[in-house]
Amino acid sequence: MASLNKVILIGNLGKDPEVISFDNGTKKMTVSLATTERYRDRDGNWQEQTEWHNLVSWGNLAQDIADKRRNYVKGDQMYVEGRIKSRQYVDNQNVTRHITEIVVDKMMSLSGNRQQQQPNPNASYNSYGNQQPQYQQPQQQYQQPQPQYQQPVEAQMPSQDYNGDDLPF
Repeated sequence: MASLNKVILIGNLGKDPEVISFDNGTKKMTVSLATTERYRDRDGNWQEQTEWHNLVSWGNLAQDIADKRRNYVKGDQMYVEGRIKSRQYVDNQNVTRHITEIVVDKMMSLSGNRQQQQPNPNASYNSYGNQQPQYQQPQQQYQQPQPQYQQPVEAQMPSQDYNGDDLPF
């Protein structure tokens, strides 16, 4: 049986992304993302419930954030695609901790136009290094070409002396 581990989130960054560099040159980015659900309770009052998600990314996305080619800051609204990963580790007090993270494959800011901080706010980013094609508005107004109608040509029968040889050689 096939399975799928896919997460799509839209939320706000809870802090500035942090990038850690390892001895082998690999970079790891971590950040928290808040998603808020709004609903009405039984009495008709609006309620909000916020979930916090731990995001982690490796490779090109972490490198771009470290090099400030992508400048995401606390409060930015983000679109995130990735997968859920649960792991455990032993902390300094020898206590086993369990953590659930979103391993980010794609991350894009939805916070509007911040030209000085992010060169192309409409560009999506794939952590594998591929830029996703984005729709761009045409510079000129597109005008539908008008169909050109021609008079139909009457079919003609070959002449009496036609021998069926229409090849030039």
